[in-house]
Amino acid sequence: MKATLKRLWKNEYVQTATIISLIVLIFFGLWYGSTIALNTQNPIVVVPTGSMCIPYDGACDGWNHPFERTLHVGDLLILQGVNPRDLNNNYPNSDIIVFHEPGNPDELIVHRIVTAEEVNGVLYFRTKGDGNGFNKWPATPQPAEYDPFRDNGVPGVSESKVVGKVIMRIPWVGHIVLFMRTPLGLVTVAVLVALLLIVEFVVPVLSKKQLQSAHEQQKE
Repeated sequence: MKATLKRLWKNEYVQTATIISLIVLIFFGLWYGSTIALNTQNPIVVVPTGSMCIPYDGACDGWNHPFERTLHVGDLLILQGVNPRDLNNNYPNSDIIVFHEPGNPDELIVHRIVTAEEVNGVLYFRTKGDGNGFNKWPATPQPAEYDPFRDNGVPGVSESKVVGKVIMRIPWVGHIVLFMRTPLGLVTVAVLVALLLIVEFVVPVLSKKQLQSAHEQQKE
C-alpha cells in the first residue's frame, strides 16, 4: 500500500491535482471558518462605489490617501455579525453597517447609521454614505440627505436586513475582486487558467513525445 502511494505521488499529474485540491480546501476552510468566527454569512465584502469616501484633496478613486478616515472604492472590508440592538447609533461615531438593500436583496450597501427608530417592535436604521449629500461626515446631515430606503413602508432599513458592522478595512486588495467581476476580468481569469492547464498538462506530454521521437530516430 505504501509503495503504491509513493508511486502515485511521483506522478506529476497526481501532485498537481493534490496541490490544487489543497488550495481549494484551504480557501473554503478559511471562508467557512470566518463565517463562524465573525458570526455572519458575509464576513468579507468589497467597497464598489465612492459613497462612503470623503474627498480631502482630489478625487476619491481608491488609490489616493487610502488611510484617511473614509472608505474607498476597492477596500476589502471585514464584517462582524452583531445583534442589531447593540449597534452604535450615536452619529457621527455610529457604526458603519452592511445591509441588504430593501426591495433588492441581492444588493449589499455599506453605509453609516445616522439614527434609529423602533416601529411596532422592529428597529429601523436611517443610514447615509459619509460622502453623500452636502453635509459630509462628521457634519450632521439633514433628514433629506438620509438614504431614501423604505422597508415595509417605514423609512429606513429594518434590523433583519443588517448583515454586520465593519470592523476592519484593507486598502486596495478589493480592486482585484472588482476587476474579476468585469467581462475583461473574467476573460483574464479564463486565459490564466487555460495557460496553467497547458503548462501543467499539455507541455509535459508534448515534451515526452518529442523525447520518445528523438530516441526512436537515434535507434534507426
